Amino acid sequence: MLLVEPSRLLQREVAAATASRAAVDIVGSFADARTYLEAVPYDLVVTNLRLGAYNGIHIAYVIGLSESSTRVIVHAGDSDAASARDIQRAGALYERTERLVVALPAYLGAALPTRDRRDPIRFDRRRLPRGGRRAWDRAMAR
Repeated sequence: MLLVEPSRLLQREVAAATASRAAVDIVGSFADARTYLEAVPYDLVVTNLRLGAYNGIHIAYVIGLSESSTRVIVHAGDSDAASARDIQRAGALYERTERLVVALPAYLGAALPTRDRRDPIRFDRRRLPRGGRRAWDRAMAR
């Protein structure tokens, strides 16, 4: 797996989350990623949307033009529906940065779809608290 991430903190978190499942090469810029991609074929590339003058969508297009079987996941910290649709049009999977470290081990263990069919505009229900009595409520009732 190739991780293209300028943030050192996120680099460490992703490397720790995937250490038991994949060998991870880490680069911090688009130029370094392009050099690595020319030298080694990767099964998976995970990139930040924001990479300075370029962005993660450019990496998805570079991989798409090479007709490689490499899958690309582009993550973004902000909720930008237009960029998310562009990411999906480029043939990459879109993921929110806050979910990346949790979701990445699942991506590594599954066969990825050919395209991302999720709607980036739809509200993420995982952020809502679930109804019903919780252990805390029961403890406070005593």
